[in-house]
Amino acid sequence: MVSNILLFGFGPYEIVAIVLVVLLLFGGKKIPELARGLGKGIREFNSAKASIEEEIKEGIKKEDSKK
Repeated sequence: MVSNILLFGFGPYEIVAIVLVVLLLFGGKKIPELARGLGKGIREFNSAKASIEEEIKEGIKKEDSKK
């Protein structure tokens, strides 16, 4: 049953309301642009996160090799 599925604590009526508000604010033609921008931002964030994790691992290895 669809009404039992929750997404981040939102029920189906809340999700429909959010989608309708987004459609009213941005229109149907702007939504793909927004989705592309969001996807690009997420990819950049993950890339930066991976870079920082790699730098931390290298720093730990250098400190361990000094001991």
